[in-house]
Amino acid sequence: MWMRIRRMRWARLRGARADAGMTTSEYAVGTIAACALAAVLYKVVTSGPVAGALQSLIGRALSAQF
Repeated sequence: MWMRIRRMRWARLRGARADAGMTTSEYAVGTIAACALAAVLYKVVTSGPVAGALQSLIGRALSAQF
C-alpha cells in the first residue's frame, strides 16, 4: 500500500517537473500576440476614416444637450 502511494507521488512530481518550462513559453507567446493585436488596432484607429469618425463621435458627445 505504501509503495503504491509512494509511486503515485513520484509519478506526479516527475510529471510536474517535465512541464516546468511550459508556462514561460506560453506567457511569451501570449505577450507577442497581445502586442501584435495592439499594433493592428493602433493602425486601424489612426487611419484617416476611423480617426475622423472617432473625432466626430467625441465632438457630438461633448456638444450634446442635456
